[in-house]
Amino acid sequence: MSSSSQLFGSEHHYVDFDPDQLIDLFFNCTPDGFAIVDMDNRFVKVNPMYCRIFGYEEHEIIGRDLNDFIHSERVRLIIEEVKQGRTFTNVKFQRFRKDGQLIDTAVSYSPFRNAKGDIIAVIGIVRDITESKILERELEKTRELYRLITENTSDLISIFTNTKERNFIFASPSHEKLFGLPPSAIVGKSLLGCIGPEDAVHFEMLLERYKQTGEPILFEKELKLPTGKIAYLEYNISPTYNDKNEIETFVAVARNVTDRVNNENALRNLDRLSIIGQLAAGVAHEIRNPLTSLKGFSKLLQNDTSREKQEQYLDIIRNELDRIDMIVNEFMSLAKPQAIQFIKVSLISIIESTINILQPQAMLHNVQIKTDYPAEDIELLCSPNQLKQVFVNFIKNAIEAMPEGGNVFIKVRRLHIRTVLITFTDEGTGIDPDLVQFLGTPFYTTKDKGIGLGLTVSNKIVQEHKGKMKIDSQAGIGTTISVELECLEPNTKAHG
Repeated sequence: MSSSSQLFGSEHHYVDFDPDQLIDLFFNCTPDGFAIVDMDNRFVKVNPMYCRIFGYEEHEIIGRDLNDFIHSERVRLIIEEVKQGRTFTNVKFQRFRKDGQLIDTAVSYSPFRNAKGDIIAVIGIVRDITESKILERELEKTRELYRLITENTSDLISIFTNTKERNFIFASPSHEKLFGLPPSAIVGKSLLGCIGPEDAVHFEMLLERYKQTGEPILFEKELKLPTGKIAYLEYNISPTYNDKNEIETFVAVARNVTDRVNNENALRNLDRLSIIGQLAAGVAHEIRNPLTSLKGFSKLLQNDTSREKQEQYLDIIRNELDRIDMIVNEFMSLAKPQAIQFIKVSLISIIESTINILQPQAMLHNVQIKTDYPAEDIELLCSPNQLKQVFVNFIKNAIEAMPEGGNVFIKVRRLHIRTVLITFTDEGTGIDPDLVQFLGTPFYTTKDKGIGLGLTVSNKIVQEHKGKMKIDSQAGIGTTISVELECLEPNTKAHG
């Protein structure tokens, strides 16, 4: 059986195959194009895939000279070297099909030898790589476009890893213009080490919020440049994902908004001058009324010798002086910048302490204060006394809004791992929605004895704690004040 080979068939019976049949089977079924050219550069054999790649019938190729199809000096030189025994792998060049279409090919050349080892032909194995080359060129165009964007944009573009260190793996050349540092000096450094511990905590909170809610990572950052000047950058950070849909890196685009912020500050200063004028007029108006009373009752005190009347007039004078003192204190707390020292403290303990202060007033007005806390305690980095001042103001307003009695509901909920929401809801008379927008404006009040600074001061304190305050109210139904604050990550210690 020298001219055939034996293979196992079904039930282990031997089946004879002619080696030439096996070669023909492979030659005709392979996904690559095969061509054999003799030593005179004439085609002696091609497979169906070779014909399909170049759009010819077999009879249009066999017997013809290689130079009739290939007009490349490079290929001619390669063929001559193969005839000398060399092998070439994955040679890429372009060729025309019969229909004139230019295609990309990858060709491997090797010598074909007879039984004596003499080279008698050249074998070429061709693969059509047009589609992959198109994708490769498109990818290269995209890369070049991105390169042009990153090298010429004034925005700061950086990429950092989704690891504990948040290391930079890319920084655009624009960093050097602003910070005086080349990208090579930034790559490899930790983002968290560059922004400081307080901003690092805030940044990690934003990332955690994104993972839970998909909320965009947007924030503004004030930076001191090497020149000593202050710059304001507006950051927009987006994640990139791997094949497993896991966050792999983050792309940060920072825009220099210093000019815009400076212009806004200039406008704000002008607006502040206008507000100061309004505040001065408001203070003058608020103090004029008790001063008028003081002036009148002091004259009555001089003219009336009745002991009983004098005591009555003195009580009125003391009350009016207390009112002036309250107005001045509220105004000073609003206008005077205060140094704030943040400490770690339980949010619920602050609320409970506030309730204890106001419980007698609530009982006097037939008001019940009802609380709804989460199972675990929530800790903040805050100024406890300032937050207590805010909560006293909210609860006091709620009690005064229910002269006939009712309920004040205080609810605490953790929105995200580092965000807590506190709501204060009353069953009072409420406020017309059109008037809610004016609440918090200095000297605007809906109360007979109010001066309109309490909510203004409260909002200022909340903002100093990087929080947000919102007021919702409906006439005849009641009012809800919502406060959103940053909090520490949860621990296992439960409240109560």
